[in-house]
Amino acid sequence: MKNKFKLLMVAMLSTTILTACGGTTSADTSLKDIKDKKELIIGLDDNFPPMGFRDKSGEIVGFDIDMAKEVGKRMGVAVTFKPVEWDGIILSLNNKDIDAIWNGLTITNKRKEQIAFSKVYLQNKQIIIVKNKSIISSKIDLKDKVVGLQMGSSSETALTRDALLISSLKEVKKYSNNTEALLDLNAGRIDAIVVDEVVGRYYSSKKAGEYKVLNENLGVEDYGVGIRKTDTSLTAEIDKLLGEIKSDGTANTISQKWFGKDIINK
Repeated sequence: MKNKFKLLMVAMLSTTILTACGGTTSADTSLKDIKDKKELIIGLDDNFPPMGFRDKSGEIVGFDIDMAKEVGKRMGVAVTFKPVEWDGIILSLNNKDIDAIWNGLTITNKRKEQIAFSKVYLQNKQIIIVKNKSIISSKIDLKDKVVGLQMGSSSETALTRDALLISSLKEVKKYSNNTEALLDLNAGRIDAIVVDEVVGRYYSSKKAGEYKVLNENLGVEDYGVGIRKTDTSLTAEIDKLLGEIKSDGTANTISQKWFGKDIINK
């Protein structure tokens, strides 16, 4: 009986020590810490238009930048954007160099093992763009046509998965970037391009009336805000504020600004 009592006392003492030292039973204070310092630090790749990139004056701008600023405003804190090497950005998050990743971050099972995500705020499709006067209106119309895309991109992966479509094409022309593909589309050297919707609609909106997007797409991927798994209060706050931004039309306004269309996930 005495031995059982001693073991119970040791267990209770151990729990107390762990809690005092910030062990696994300690409370999540992420949101409180951010509000106390009045700053939310967002990690990003600052060369990913239109999600986050530098304008001619060097200022970081973009769709995700505007969304994050709106969340910060409603949270009552300033938002600081910290460029980070993309291949090490999850490590930067878990090392607490940044508070969140907000930069067209695709939700994947592998990433879910390392970090938590907000609710999906945008679905990025692999879309097909043609010249506005083109007679192409569906994937069937691409038979014996030349299609361009960025080499090594999600667009290439998506097209490769569509065996029926790729077998019907005359040629798949690969480019180092989407700008080159669009130039060839304008010049008539290719008939269509496959591209991320966030990128394609951004460039299309800057050239109003020159392109059209087919109704069919080649697949969908979800974007979310990356947050540390332990920061449950911050995740809940971002989810709540994103919900408000969607419901009151602010997200629609930001989407129209960057894409010329509301592509927000409802």
